[in-house]
Amino acid sequence: MATVKEEVRRMIESLPDNATWEDVQYSIYVRERIEWGRSEAAEGKILSEDEIERRMKP
Repeated sequence: MATVKEEVRRMIESLPDNATWEDVQYSIYVRERIEWGRSEAAEGKILSEDEIERRMKP
Protein backbone atom coordinates (compact mmCIF):
# COMPACT_ATOMS: atom_id res chain seq x y z
CA MET A 1 0.00 0.00 0.00
CA ALA A 2 1.26 3.44 -0.90
CA THR A 3 2.03 5.99 1.78
CA VAL A 4 0.01 9.17 2.09
CA LYS A 5 2.96 11.12 0.72
CA GLU A 6 3.08 8.89 -2.37
CA GLU A 7 -0.67 9.21 -2.88
CA VAL A 8 -0.48 13.01 -2.66
CA ARG A 9 2.32 13.04 -5.21
CA ARG A 10 0.19 10.96 -7.59
CA MET A 11 -2.79 13.19 -6.99
CA ILE A 12 -0.81 16.35 -7.74
CA GLU A 13 0.65 14.80 -10.88
CA SER A 14 -2.86 13.99 -12.10
CA LEU A 15 -4.03 17.60 -11.77
CA PRO A 16 -3.75 19.90 -14.79
CA ASP A 17 -0.81 22.29 -14.95
CA ASN A 18 -3.11 25.24 -14.35
CA ALA A 19 -4.59 23.77 -11.13
CA THR A 20 -5.23 26.26 -8.35
CA TRP A 21 -4.52 25.90 -4.64
CA GLU A 22 -8.27 25.40 -4.25
CA ASP A 23 -8.14 22.47 -6.69
CA VAL A 24 -5.35 20.89 -4.65
CA GLN A 25 -7.22 21.41 -1.38
CA TYR A 26 -10.43 20.00 -2.80
CA SER A 27 -8.66 16.91 -4.14
CA ILE A 28 -7.09 16.26 -0.76
CA TYR A 29 -10.41 16.85 1.02
CA VAL A 30 -12.27 14.41 -1.23
CA ARG A 31 -9.60 11.74 -0.80
CA GLU A 32 -9.61 12.25 2.98
CA ARG A 33 -13.40 11.83 3.14
CA ILE A 34 -13.25 8.69 1.01
CA GLU A 35 -10.63 7.18 3.31
CA TRP A 36 -12.69 8.18 6.35
CA GLY A 37 -15.76 6.46 4.90
CA ARG A 38 -13.81 3.31 4.11
CA SER A 39 -12.47 3.23 7.65
CA GLU A 40 -15.95 3.69 9.13
CA ALA A 41 -17.34 0.93 6.91
CA ALA A 42 -14.50 -1.43 7.85
CA GLU A 43 -15.33 -0.83 11.52
CA GLY A 44 -19.00 -1.58 10.89
CA LYS A 45 -20.05 2.00 11.60
CA ILE A 46 -22.58 2.18 8.78
CA LEU A 47 -26.35 2.49 8.74
CA SER A 48 -28.75 0.48 6.66
CA GLU A 49 -31.02 2.24 4.21
CA ASP A 50 -33.99 1.37 6.44
CA GLU A 51 -32.31 2.95 9.47
CA ILE A 52 -31.52 6.12 7.53
CA GLU A 53 -35.13 6.39 6.34
CA ARG A 54 -36.38 5.82 9.90
CA ARG A 55 -34.15 8.62 11.21
CA MET A 56 -35.22 11.00 8.46
CA LYS A 57 -38.94 10.71 9.21
CA PRO A 58 -40.38 13.61 11.26
